[in-house]
Amino acid sequence: MASLAKLTSLSTQTLSLLLERQRLQNLNSPSLHTQQIARNLEQLRAGIFELEDREGISEASRLLRSQHERMRGMLGAEADAAGVQRCEEPQPVVVEAASSSSSSSSPAPAGSAASPLPPPVTSSNADYAPYTDDPEAGYTSEDMLLQQRQIMDDQDVHLDELSRSITRQRDISLQINDELDVHTGLLEGLDHDLDRTDSRLTNARRKLDRVARGAKENGSTVMIALLILVLLILIIVFKT
Repeated sequence: MASLAKLTSLSTQTLSLLLERQRLQNLNSPSLHTQQIARNLEQLRAGIFELEDREGISEASRLLRSQHERMRGMLGAEADAAGVQRCEEPQPVVVEAASSSSSSSSPAPAGSAASPLPPPVTSSNADYAPYTDDPEAGYTSEDMLLQQRQIMDDQDVHLDELSRSITRQRDISLQINDELDVHTGLLEGLDHDLDRTDSRLTNARRKLDRVARGAKENGSTVMIALLILVLLILIIVFKT
């Protein structure tokens, strides 16, 4: 059973296929959606009739009819070739006044005038509202081309700004790389100086260890030599 939501979704999907078909035609590409569009339009037409039979003619059904006719027109000559039928709103039937015989048999009371019949209701294009979801409504081919060129110009401006920004980032990155190279050289020189200083400290520590070890091993000999030296000095002093 067709519902208003399903018919609206089907209409939107068909419009998307038509717009894609027009885009492919502008690119001189073969259209691959004609059969699907025709099936959708026939399904939409049957759904509109079913909805009106169940709920009566409403503003929503009129909008769907208008959109169906619009999309059928967008399909062009291929609509007739694919057998897509029109979905026009039926004209209301105007009921005629009562027969003259019945009016003559029932005369109007004195002093009263016959009430005029209301004017017949006819369908007009005022009943149809434009489909606001159509992106090409109110635009000619020249307007669309101008709009696309404006969009492309704006994109070119943004791309130029992005290119300049990327160039600045590249220059900054190169400067940072140069600074890192300089700091790397300084750190390598500092590391070399630290290695040389460590080597000198190691040699000095070895010499001190050797002196300390020799003093410890020859301590008694040195003491005896010092005592002998003191004794000789005392002998020389007392003899003189």
